[in-house]
Amino acid sequence: MKGYGKMKKVKVSNIKEKAMEIVFLVSACISILSVALICVFLFTNGVPGIAKIGLKEFLLGTEWKPGSQLFGIMSTIIGSIYVTAGAIIVGVPIGLLMAVFMAKFCPKRLYKILKPGVELLAGIPSVVYGFFGLMVLVPFVRNTFRPILMQYGMTTTGQSILTASVLLGMMILPTIINVSESAIRAVPDSYYQGALALGATHERSVFMTVVPAAKSGIMAAVILGVGRAIGETMAVIMVAGNQPRVPGSIFDGVRTMTANIVIDMGYATDLHREALIATGVELFDHQPFIFPSQEKRSPCIKFALYKHPTT
Repeated sequence: MKGYGKMKKVKVSNIKEKAMEIVFLVSACISILSVALICVFLFTNGVPGIAKIGLKEFLLGTEWKPGSQLFGIMSTIIGSIYVTAGAIIVGVPIGLLMAVFMAKFCPKRLYKILKPGVELLAGIPSVVYGFFGLMVLVPFVRNTFRPILMQYGMTTTGQSILTASVLLGMMILPTIINVSESAIRAVPDSYYQGALALGATHERSVFMTVVPAAKSGIMAAVILGVGRAIGETMAVIMVAGNQPRVPGSIFDGVRTMTANIVIDMGYATDLHREALIATGVELFDHQPFIFPSQEKRSPCIKFALYKHPTT
């Protein structure tokens, strides 16, 4: 009877394993199918639009005037690059230093306050960040820099590349802080102890030994931050000015690719709609460069992305 009971348990266990294998397989197939359907939709609707407009005119054209059948997205590409670069300049140094502080220097009592605060920043909706930028950052930039710019024959409304960059820099802070902190904590403590044994101070051990050892995970944090900055739409619409033109300075308004899609999609038809979907194709084509394949990621990057997966 005991042998029969054991065999029954083994059979039940095998059935459960097979069932879970089927569930996992179905989940994987659904995920792959979803990505494939997105690709099919983008390319079947976007590529014909590019063919009608002309690849050179579409990518290198600086005028976006749907009423005149002009669909050049170079101004939005430049706008996206400027805003994303500005967000990196603002967010990466602050986020990295904050992560180092929380991982290696922060007292436990203060950490219990800072950690929930950082996670709370990640949960704030984009539109709330946009309202903050519109009511605080835009007036600040306008009142601070307009008198200076007027001396040189320039002006600004406050809705500019600078404002959008500062706001996006704030928005990517939680991603950079959390992923960088996880990467720093993943470095074996023997690295730090070895540096101390060789006579290095606490600060030097951290910045010259631990941080370089976590550079792959820190790069993952920067990559995820860039992905968040490029894909952000609502907050950028509210503070960037949304002029489809090539900006002359960081105080000029600008329109990003994502903002261009959202602003025009509500009333777009025919070739105009195809041009907007083609803009999505252009954004989609950049993803392999932003998110490298899993095989090329180092163990620290895989650990960081496991702790904080992309959405």
